[in-house]
Amino acid sequence: MTPDDARPRRLPTPRPYPLAERQDIVEELHGLRIPDPYRWLEDADAPSTLRWSAEQESLYEAERAALPGLERWEAEVAALDAVDRARSPKVRGDRVFWLRQDAGQEHPVLVVAETGPGAVERVLLDPGVLDPSGRTVLDAWEPSVEGDLLAFQVSRDGTEDSLLHVMDVATGKVVDGPVDRVRKSSVGWLPGGGAFYYVRRLDPRLHPGEERYHRRVCLHRVGTAADADAVVFGEGRDKTQFYSVSVTADGRWLGVTATLGTGRGTDLYLADLTAGPPERPPLRPVQEGREAATRLHVVPGTGPQDRVWLRTDRDAARGRVVACRPDALHLGPDAWQEVVPERPDAVLTHLVVLSGPELDHPLGLAAWTRDTVAEVTVHDLVEGRQVATVPLPGTGAVGDFSAGPPGSHEAWFAYTDFVTPPRVLRFDARTCRVTRWERDAPDGPAVGGAVTRQVAFPSGDGTTVRMFVISPTGSPDVPRPTLLTGYGGFGRTMSPRYRAQVLAWVRAGGVFAWAGLRGGGEEGEAWHRAGSGPHKQNTFDDFAAAADRLVSAGWTEPGRLAIMGGSNGGLLVGAALTQQPGKYAAVVCMAPLLDMVRYELSGLGPSWTPEYGSARDPAQLPTLLGYSPYHRVTPGTPYPAVLLTAADGDTRTDPLHARKMCAALQHATSGAGPILLRLERGVGHGDRAASRAVALQAECLAFLAGQVGLRAPERGAGAGT
Repeated sequence: MTPDDARPRRLPTPRPYPLAERQDIVEELHGLRIPDPYRWLEDADAPSTLRWSAEQESLYEAERAALPGLERWEAEVAALDAVDRARSPKVRGDRVFWLRQDAGQEHPVLVVAETGPGAVERVLLDPGVLDPSGRTVLDAWEPSVEGDLLAFQVSRDGTEDSLLHVMDVATGKVVDGPVDRVRKSSVGWLPGGGAFYYVRRLDPRLHPGEERYHRRVCLHRVGTAADADAVVFGEGRDKTQFYSVSVTADGRWLGVTATLGTGRGTDLYLADLTAGPPERPPLRPVQEGREAATRLHVVPGTGPQDRVWLRTDRDAARGRVVACRPDALHLGPDAWQEVVPERPDAVLTHLVVLSGPELDHPLGLAAWTRDTVAEVTVHDLVEGRQVATVPLPGTGAVGDFSAGPPGSHEAWFAYTDFVTPPRVLRFDARTCRVTRWERDAPDGPAVGGAVTRQVAFPSGDGTTVRMFVISPTGSPDVPRPTLLTGYGGFGRTMSPRYRAQVLAWVRAGGVFAWAGLRGGGEEGEAWHRAGSGPHKQNTFDDFAAAADRLVSAGWTEPGRLAIMGGSNGGLLVGAALTQQPGKYAAVVCMAPLLDMVRYELSGLGPSWTPEYGSARDPAQLPTLLGYSPYHRVTPGTPYPAVLLTAADGDTRTDPLHARKMCAALQHATSGAGPILLRLERGVGHGDRAASRAVALQAECLAFLAGQVGLRAPERGAGAGT
């Protein structure tokens, strides 16, 4: 490698970008005149859009071929990503089911084994066998109570529009389905395997243009036509509501949750299925019309006078656990008894209830994040006291919790951190000890060359924000090429997790920074609300403060700071790019929202108005327009190098956002860096084949590295050095 490989890359300007007509379209909304010169790019199938997209694709391929060290970036990301992974198991009847993805496999496969020592495991479902092209993914799966049937959902080309099938576990034969109009639905099996509750959309022919809405909770009897399924919940409710279903293993209790779009308020209903036929369950409200997230935990065998538990942030923004009798749930908080109080220093994220016969009282396995780092505690759910703290392998994140069969004392959960691939841990409630799950993949070689620190700093209004900084030495010894990312939306916590692209960047000599911004869930619901709706600018201000801290603390220096974000994080970096373009040397903006005036007219946009607000509301439009990245692009501005990425199968954030922003930036920029669009075909917003994920990550890193002067990794560095 020559020294020139590490120099920031500045291409000649002006660049010969594809012609994009600027049309004189100005829309008047609530008295505001809003130009939209590239609205024609919203129509993906129009001849003009197809021509422009093909020319952008040719431009990107030419630039991609010249990215310095791309092959070495791809080799390093692939090596770091090539670790064996498993998910926490589900035990049903005499069988245990889990997802496993060995190093080199394109997709996780579903594995099954009989319970007990020495049981032989076998692959039950392999997406690669279903579709050798790699374009089919397993979206969701749920075994029956007895473990003899499996409901599974698959989708193709990234659309997440699933088809639901039922498989006989013993033979592997599909015995029912496909049921269409399903999107990663939860499934609640009734005992015996003859029927289950699930969520299905109405016939799109009845609602043209609204195909991904109008959901209903239905009861499906295995072996019958789906169109004959009884609708048990959802009639007359808002079209954007999302539902989930659950049934206790004894078949007595049906729980239904309803959430308006991506709002935090959860309507919760419970039905005693012994009190009526399953086609007409007597659902009674537990919570309605409250801006609070509440989840119900019912132990099988619970009668109306026994206890159930709720994990809720109602009257406790950081979360708590309360107990109640099922026949008193409709009375609300007056009938609740607090058993795990809200903590002032941590946010409650998970709860598993265990009630094995060896236990004196039911125990709650609770997970928390304190300063974005996971903690796990154990609580007596009758006496309301903490009985243990569960030691974790390091400073990281936990998730993927699952409990054993009814009456079990076992639970499983996953642990990970920035340098530790996910590992499955087994919790034994009898001893409150955690061990490595025996079916989990063995640890691979330790990943070196990366040290994690967490730093705190003030945002512009004085609010304390925290950020993980991963670097080769753990200290700002010299200014290094630095990549900053964040999310700051939907109450999602940016916790420390193993990511190959982070390690690849750091092991090449750079610094990777991960900021926990307002709008996320790092400090509970109040933190989320402080960065959503009319307060969204706080998210962007926190991100700008993170960038400033990286420079002032000596981690990096002007001209060597890049930013990257995806989805809501794409909106984040789009806002950063247009509000302070001189602060950043390069930007990768992935699957973004960028036209905030029209975002709710495409994809899953209508579901996101609780998070962002609606341009149809005259009080909310000025806020949206004020930060909408597409509308803030200003001609003659020296914008940094920008790579926008999109996927043609994305049904969440429509690629139109990336297209319109690309055209606007290419027209406006006076900077030397390129403005490029990477459109990927046959994938969507979420899961994809491992090799395609590696290629995307490597190209993004190579693009950014070429702009900030980071040398590509040495060939064959791998994960064990």
